[in-house]
Amino acid sequence: MVLARSEVARGRRRGSARGTAVRLGLMAVPLAFFAVFFAYPVAVIVGRGLKDGGQWQLGRFGAVLGDPDVLHVLWFTLWQAAASTALTLLVALPGAYVFARFDFPGKQLLRAVVAVPFVLPTVVVGAAFLALVGRGGVLDDLWGVRLDTSVWAILLAHVFFNYAVVVRTVGGLWSQLDPRQEEAARVLGAGRFAAWRKVTLPALGPAVAAAALMVFLFTFTSFGVVQILGGPTFSTLEVEIYRQTADFLDLPTAAVLTLIQFAAVLGLLALHACTVRRRESTLRLVDASRTARRPHGPGQWALLWSTLALIAVLLVLPLAVLVERSFAGPDGYGPVFYETLRDAASADSTFAVAPLDALWNSLAYGAAATAIALVVGSLAAAALTRTRPETGPSGRTPVITRLLRGFDGLLMLPLGVSAVTVGFGFLITLDKPPLDLRASWWLVPLAQALVGVPFVVRTMLPVLRAVDSRLREAAAVLGASPWQVWREVDLPMVRRALLIAAGFAFAVSLGEFGATVFIARPDQPTLPVAVTRLLSRAGEFNYGQAMALSTMLMVVCAGALLALERLRTDHSGEF
Repeated sequence: MVLARSEVARGRRRGSARGTAVRLGLMAVPLAFFAVFFAYPVAVIVGRGLKDGGQWQLGRFGAVLGDPDVLHVLWFTLWQAAASTALTLLVALPGAYVFARFDFPGKQLLRAVVAVPFVLPTVVVGAAFLALVGRGGVLDDLWGVRLDTSVWAILLAHVFFNYAVVVRTVGGLWSQLDPRQEEAARVLGAGRFAAWRKVTLPALGPAVAAAALMVFLFTFTSFGVVQILGGPTFSTLEVEIYRQTADFLDLPTAAVLTLIQFAAVLGLLALHACTVRRRESTLRLVDASRTARRPHGPGQWALLWSTLALIAVLLVLPLAVLVERSFAGPDGYGPVFYETLRDAASADSTFAVAPLDALWNSLAYGAAATAIALVVGSLAAAALTRTRPETGPSGRTPVITRLLRGFDGLLMLPLGVSAVTVGFGFLITLDKPPLDLRASWWLVPLAQALVGVPFVVRTMLPVLRAVDSRLREAAAVLGASPWQVWREVDLPMVRRALLIAAGFAFAVSLGEFGATVFIARPDQPTLPVAVTRLLSRAGEFNYGQAMALSTMLMVVCAGALLALERLRTDHSGEF
């Protein structure tokens, strides 16, 4: 008996060691990808900015942080992110409740409509609000009101962009909370608000915190929206890094600002990881399909209709205005701006090709970036799929678990680190053998894939973790290799999630702008780059073509998202 137990223990240790080796092997490709195409370019740019004659010049931190203009940028970045986060929570939490607790006709379609702004490129969001509140926009034509010179345009655009983050993150958890707990509190004498405050709100706390951190992260690093709507008056850290790099070639200032943004993003990601682990480990959830009911009573119907009206004004109206402006030609409504997109002669000297070619470039770049993101992200998600406990026998967290947590955080960094720095770093570092890619077509998809990988991981990881580990173990006992286990056990169960991940990676690749603006060749611009070039120049045709290109990009992204909604079978989770 003792010998049998010792043999079982040795078998478990061998299996554990083999599982650790497999995880480390799966991590090799993602780590190499991020080391070469993310860490190396960023490190080189920072080094060039902070080194002089081979010596680190750390005194530049004091010089940069002592500049009143830089302090103004830092302050604006912080307070606009905080204000955008608070405003988004205030506006979106009622919507999260409506989608979580109410069942009404057209709910699935409306979920897709709500998510469309999130997958839109920030350049398109800026263009939509410029058409609504800018010079010559709807408000300017009707009442002579312009908001593009105020911070309100930026805040409203951020709410528009991040509304779905709160609805999906908080509403996804809210729909899985057992409503009988709140009903029991009311039976015991608690009022409606008191029951919600003491029972539901504490359970929602981690999801609200996670959504707030995500919104703060996206608005803290905002680039396209602020660049288009902020003009010369308002600048976030990301916009200032771009100006210092592209306009002034001041690498020391850009390097210091990059490190400040990097430190802030690391802190935000650490807080986000804590809230996610807390949400996963402390809640008892029920089937989301059992908690949604048809509204009853005047109060619930009023909440539903007011939410629908808000969605129509805040989310649908800017997109509708964008479409309307794309058809508002100089001689009346018509497709004149779309027709001129096909003619290279209609473009000025900054365009080497017809603006419409940017659409085909974006589609080709997006397809290649999606393929790269799927390979790297799938390997990373498989490595992060843990079957061993969070703590070891001694109560300590195993080394492999701590390593996987750090690896998980690394995968999220491209969402917060300056894409401008990454793009400029590509130009400087990837210009020598064996990676002489500066003139290569693949440079743009590689940069776009960095943004797509986190979405692939976040989409596939919950599904992979839901696969019963005993199925993998049984296949391994029968002699299957790790590749065969993945092909025969995991892949059939995650095929749908893989398609969803591909859709999200494609959508975000289409909209990547910060890095692409540096590395896209003049004869092969992407749609966001083309839109920005057109908006930067005066003229009715330039503006109309920008609106037309933005509308085309919006239609492509919305189509991809609607296809994803048809693939989804479980709407209870995050993106």
